Amino acid sequence: MSYAFWLIRFLIVLVAAFIVIAGAQYLKSQSAVFALTQGAIWAPIAAAIYLSVLIYKFRKNPVCFVKDDPKS
Repeated sequence: MSYAFWLIRFLIVLVAAFIVIAGAQYLKSQSAVFALTQGAIWAPIAAAIYLSVLIYKFRKNPVCFVKDDPKS
C-alpha cells in the first residue's frame, strides 16, 4: 500500500470530522470561534484514531483489505 492510500483516508476523515464537530458545537449555540476551535482540536484526534485502527486491521489481515491499485 502506498502512502497516498493512507493519506487520502486520513484527509477524508479529518475533513468530515471537522465539519461534524464544528457544526454540532455551533448548533449547540456556541460561538463560531469556539466551534471552529473544537473542530480543529478534535478532528485530527479522531482521524488519527481511525487511521490507527485501519492500519491495525490491515496488518492483521492484508489479504482481505480492499486495494485501490489495480496492478497489485
